[in-house]
Amino acid sequence: MFDKILIANRGEIALRILRACREMGIKTVVVHSEIDREAKYVKLADESVCIGPNPSALSYLNVPSLIAAAEVTEAQAIHPGYGFLSENADFAQRVEESGFVFIGPKPESIRLMGDKVSAKNAMKAAKVPCVPGSDGALPDDNTEVMKIARKIGYPVIIKAAGGGGGRGMRVVHDENELLRSVEMTKSEAGAAFGNPTVYMEKFLENPRHVEIQILADTHGNAIYLGERDCSMQRRHQKVIEEAPAPGITEAQRKKIGEACADACRKIGYRGAGTFEFLFENGEFYFIEMNTRVQVEHPVTEMITGVDIVQEQIRVAAGLKLNYTQKDIKLKGHAIECRINAEDPLKFVPSPGRITTWHTPGGPGVRVDSHVYQGYFVPPNYDSMIGKIITYGDTREQAMARMRIALSEMVVQGINTNIPLHQQLLVDANFAKGGTSIHYLEHKMPEIRALLENQVG
Repeated sequence: MFDKILIANRGEIALRILRACREMGIKTVVVHSEIDREAKYVKLADESVCIGPNPSALSYLNVPSLIAAAEVTEAQAIHPGYGFLSENADFAQRVEESGFVFIGPKPESIRLMGDKVSAKNAMKAAKVPCVPGSDGALPDDNTEVMKIARKIGYPVIIKAAGGGGGRGMRVVHDENELLRSVEMTKSEAGAAFGNPTVYMEKFLENPRHVEIQILADTHGNAIYLGERDCSMQRRHQKVIEEAPAPGITEAQRKKIGEACADACRKIGYRGAGTFEFLFENGEFYFIEMNTRVQVEHPVTEMITGVDIVQEQIRVAAGLKLNYTQKDIKLKGHAIECRINAEDPLKFVPSPGRITTWHTPGGPGVRVDSHVYQGYFVPPNYDSMIGKIITYGDTREQAMARMRIALSEMVVQGINTNIPLHQQLLVDANFAKGGTSIHYLEHKMPEIRALLENQVG
């Protein structure tokens, strides 16, 4: 096992990794930008290193500085968390070549799954169900592109092979807009991701977003930890996640879970990973794989009792998983609300000093956050300042506890999206379960009106 790990991230995930390391008796090194100098996790770490100015490009994305920090502190491994460099194959390779262990998949696995075309081809070969679409990248021949679209059937969606996070996608409803949309997506993909390659898929009208959490080691073992429903989204960004997904049967869970675990064994995957699917009319359709720990991993931990971050570390150290598939039993229900420092009506970031910070408690309540009273929320990074997770024996109990937790949460000095969450937790359709990925977008005008009346 490692003696010392460098945490190459910030915010709540840096604190989450630090706590896992402390529980395992592993010393920690936390890197930070100048503005994050007073962060809680910086104070709690055994060592800390300032790696640059506030902009991400000069600090958390500065590979030479991160490697140098690991060298001077004699860390043995680097945990990338999520975001920033967590799915950057070149960074993973640089870490390994510099003599450190990358706590995540091998660089080749990250490359394979980071390109949506190669990922989809790998999943087809592994018998994981995929959305009907083009066989790889779209050709330059416009006539062929039109033939592919006709064969799939409109509407279709054009996607960037190197895209992610809801970017590099364009829905096409009829042939008249097809070629222009393809060219626009290619241009945007080249500018945003350095890769103009695009492909085409059938656009599902009202799907849910259901994902499978997996763990795999270097000894040929791979298991799935059930599924999460992440359908409550705005502009392709997740707002609320829950586990297990409402309405998924044990037979469906087992079939898709075993397919994902088998795919991991076939591609030689190691560590934690998430297979993301669109789910419609009882069928799963693979869209992408995230080769890192997910923001929403706590809901899976709550219903399985598995510490996903600790398992990541164990696997990276060359140990076998602590669990077999028979050990994984789903119990109860968990819901997570992402708390963002943002205007709940305009959805613009709300940086500033937190003058009051009071977190909820009680049975089945977990709060993952790095902030505290007096903390300054910087304008330089993602606006998420924490997550509230509630657990219950039933979905209804988990939701009731979340409503109470949201009512107890007090944040002053900045704006947050807590009012939005409170509206969603009393929404009748969300209470039933099974809303599609488009639900929140359609619901927002009504929610905005309610929130405006409250402010008025």
